[in-house]
This record gives sequence, C-alpha cells and structure tokens, in this order.
Amino acid sequence: MTDSTTASRVVIRKEGALGRLTLDRPEAINALDLGMIEALTQALTAWVDDSDVQIVVIDGAGERGMCAGGDVRALHAQIVAGRADETAAFFRAEYALNAMIAEYPKPVVALADGITMGGGIGLAGHAAIRIVTERSKLAMPETRIGFTPDVGGTWLLGRAPGRFGEYFALTGATMTAADAVHLGFADHVVPSDRLDALREALAHRADPTGPSEIVLLFDETPEPSRLPAMREWVDEAFSAPSVVEIVARLRARDEPDAGVTADLLESLAPTALVVTLDAVREARALSGLRAALEGEYRRVLWFVDEHPDLVEGIRAQLVDKDRNPKWDPATLAELGPDAGAPAREYTPRHPLF
Repeated sequence: MTDSTTASRVVIRKEGALGRLTLDRPEAINALDLGMIEALTQALTAWVDDSDVQIVVIDGAGERGMCAGGDVRALHAQIVAGRADETAAFFRAEYALNAMIAEYPKPVVALADGITMGGGIGLAGHAAIRIVTERSKLAMPETRIGFTPDVGGTWLLGRAPGRFGEYFALTGATMTAADAVHLGFADHVVPSDRLDALREALAHRADPTGPSEIVLLFDETPEPSRLPAMREWVDEAFSAPSVVEIVARLRARDEPDAGVTADLLESLAPTALVVTLDAVREARALSGLRAALEGEYRRVLWFVDEHPDLVEGIRAQLVDKDRNPKWDPATLAELGPDAGAPAREYTPRHPLF
C-alpha cells in the first residue's frame, strides 16, 4: 500500500494495481460535501496518467452504506442564508464528477454495499463495473423532500425496463440488490463478506485477466427480484400521461400495492412529482449522460432559486423532523397544465459544462 492520505473525508491510496477511493464519513453514511467531491475529482484526474493505477475502486467506510447522498442539511443552510451560488457550485462539481466516472479511461469498480442513495447513485451508478451486496439498499428518494432525481439518476431511470423508471423516480422506493441488477443500476451481486477478497484479487491479480472476469469469480446469483411480478400494474399505471392520471389508474387497480402507491404519491410534493415525471421522460429520449445531467441541472437550480418546496422538504424531513411539510401547492389538482415547464425551461446563471 502506498500514498495513503486522508483529504476532506476521503481516503486515497494505491494498493497494487488499484487506486482506491474510500468515502470516510461513516457517521453520516458517507454523505457527500464539496470537499469530498473535490478530493475524488483530484484523485481521478491524477490517476489518468499514473501507470501504477490500472483499476479504480470506489467504496465507503463503515457498515451502514457506501453513500447516503449529498449533505442536504448543508444545502438547506446555504439556501436559507441566501448563498444559493454555493449550492449551484456544489451541483456543478458533483455532476462533473459523475460524468468523469462514466467517461473514465480506466475501469472504475463501485462497491455499493449497504445504503447507496441519491449522490451515492451518482458515484456508483455510472461506474464501469457496479457491484451490490445482500445489504445493498439503492434509491433515488428526492421526491420525499420535494425535490427531483439528479446525479444522472434520470439517465438510469429512463433506461429501466418498462415503466419502472417512472415508478422508482416518483415514489423514491428502495431497490434490493436483485432489483438493482434487474433495473440496470448494478451489474453483479457479491456477498459483503467477500468484498475484501475481491479487492485483494483486483489489486494483485497474477495474470492479465480483466476486472470483469475477476468479479465474475465472486458473483453470486441473488434471490429473485420482486419486480417482474409488479410489472403489469406498474406499466399500466405509470405509462399515463400525467401524475394525476397515474394516481387515477393506480386507484382503479385491484392490487393492494397499487393503492398503497397512490396513497404515497398523494402525500408527496405535487410539484416535485410533475417535474420528476417530465425529467425521466425527457432523459429517456436523450443521447447520453451529459445531456441528462444538463436537464437535471436546470430543474435542480429551479428548485434552489425559484421554488420553496426543496427547503420545506428538507426542513420537515431532516432539520425539524416534524414530517409535516407544507407543499406549495398542496395538491396535484391545484397545479396548472404543463406544470413541469418552468423547471424544464429554466436557464441557470452558470452553465453546467
């Protein structure tokens, strides 16, 4: 092991052929702040031309998860204090890192063990080799705080089978390891107690076998995903042209889970749901991740600069924790036609790329 350093809550070191990046903020399930994003970016930049680094591994410290997402409490404090430019700078740095991981010239292996949500999906979901474990819990839960999926989440969601992209985007539901593979958010399932051995094999492989072949030696078939059994009612309801019609179709179904899903959607921020549906469907038709990130950037900064629901959602869920957000407007019926247009058409002060 060489070049071991700790910078901004990221442990950066080389182990054999590996460049290893470990998020090191376990008390917050490795939630990302700007310093962590900058440290990851700097290390990846340096390793592009480092012949000692043949494979990059991204993982998280602690037993709870790889990364619970961005530090939204800090973003809330910035917005409330009138420092929205700092929030925009955070998102620009984060999305540039997401694109860098997707386009990196060396194999990036992401170990999405445990909770991997929001910003964690931005790190793990675009890697060349994406590994989950029996402990993995993946989600894009942004609508739960009056927000919309970002970090390239719409790109992944838009390519999920059938209408599961709309379902997981709107509900923020959690994926198991098997679900993540089924949806295209992960490639392999490796038992958590074999991750150390996997890292060792990647670092010190004795032949030119590629990392994908090595990972296959540790891959185990998970329990079947529950999702195929849900496909009929999810596709029928979530193919509707609007959130109002999605809820209506769910109410008309006999499956108990469809009614539970309708109840959930009616409890979430109406504006966030409409913007999110629009974003996933836009991303489905786009040419690549960078275009999807640009669409997300417009919508995210519209929430930051123009709409109160993001601040209110973070307040209710994570700051005051009263779990009683006051959405604006409070119901889907109060939204006008094409309520997603202002976010879709928003022009941020600074371009993303």
